[in-house]
This record gives sequence, C-alpha cells and structure tokens, in this order.
Amino acid sequence: MDVRAGDILVMKKKHPCGENKMLVLRSGMDFKLRCVGCGREFMIPRAKAEKNIKNISRED
Repeated sequence: MDVRAGDILVMKKKHPCGENKMLVLRSGMDFKLRCVGCGREFMIPRAKAEKNIKNISRED
C-alpha cells in the first residue's frame, strides 16, 4: 500500500476523541500519525495501520 507523509487516512475504527481521520507524519516500518480531531500524535506498526485503513485522501 502506497502511503506517504502528508496523506490523510480514513480509518475503520475511531480514535477515542471520535475522529476517524489521521494525518501521516512519517511512514516506514511504523507510521507516525496525528489525529485530525484532537491533535494527538502516536506511532503504530505498519501492518496494524494498513489493516485498519478504509480510504486514503491525497492532495497532489
């Protein structure tokens, strides 16, 4: 799956704040994501993140 920094991921599950959109800050073996709703930043393993992605919106 082609995920790059700057992409907005729409996830299947919501963050505890209620938002399901995450901004990709860094990609590699792990993703560093920022919740669009509350601004919390967290790291998540690539395999777990790719399984949970519903849609990718990219601004070219």
